[in-house]
Amino acid sequence: MSERPAWITETEVEATLNMKRAIEAVEHAVAGEARGEAIAMVKTHTEWFAGTLHALGAAFPKDGFIGTKTWAHTPRGASPLLILFDAENGSVRALIEAFKLGTLRTAAASGVATRWLSDKTSDRMAIVGSGKQAFTQVEAVLAVRPIQQVRVFSPNAEHRNQFVERLRKEFRIEIVASTSVAEAVTDVPIITTVTRAKEAFLHSDMVTRGTHINAVGAILPGRAELSPGVVARCTQIVSDSPANARKVSSELEGYFDRVRSLGELVEARGTRNAGDDLTLLKSLGTGVLDLAVGIEVYRKMRV
Repeated sequence: MSERPAWITETEVEATLNMKRAIEAVEHAVAGEARGEAIAMVKTHTEWFAGTLHALGAAFPKDGFIGTKTWAHTPRGASPLLILFDAENGSVRALIEAFKLGTLRTAAASGVATRWLSDKTSDRMAIVGSGKQAFTQVEAVLAVRPIQQVRVFSPNAEHRNQFVERLRKEFRIEIVASTSVAEAVTDVPIITTVTRAKEAFLHSDMVTRGTHINAVGAILPGRAELSPGVVARCTQIVSDSPANARKVSSELEGYFDRVRSLGELVEARGTRNAGDDLTLLKSLGTGVLDLAVGIEVYRKMRV
């Protein structure tokens, strides 16, 4: 008789895996993908009058796992679920409540890109956006760089100030509420954008040479966080899914041939070069990232 599948809750995910370990898991997985050891499933979705149904996944045959994440996005919320299968016999190994897992894997990708592409001495960062993904995005950058100051901007002053207070309670560093995007990003070596913006708000004249950018929002066609002038200055562009970037990233239009995978960067042990102007991660989310973190949670729960 096969082992009964594990049901792993949001609370257990949060208690089991910290950000540093999530970054290590994602870094290992994307490098494996670059070597052909992990295979991403093309993301798919369908729409109905009340929302959208999504699915993505990946296969890690060498590690013995395959899996999918699915969720229904509705005006009243979503409850994503990751299903881990045994790659040998197809049995269900675990069902993992995957909202926290999703924020971990998205932030971990930013952490990996920041580790490889930002200046190692960077001690300031700016985050534009204060929604559900913002906290883990800050946490990921702090996990890989000696950050002493975080500047925060979002257009809703109440949300911005609430987020600033949350960061101040969690981290013993300087947290600054900025009143504009320009104020937040001026002379800052690491910028993370995580918004639902439909029009670009980060412009070339705001961004200092040598900056690394994690662009996490604008994952649907027609949306943008970065102006064409910012992208034109990027001397290195990576994405967790260059193929998906071609389909959905309006920001990278005209520059798709310069986009390489995050896994290629890690596998080649790429770094920021002396001549680099701006570097960029365009984050879109993939099943490889989800499974990387899900497998790590499952293994730790089984210890």
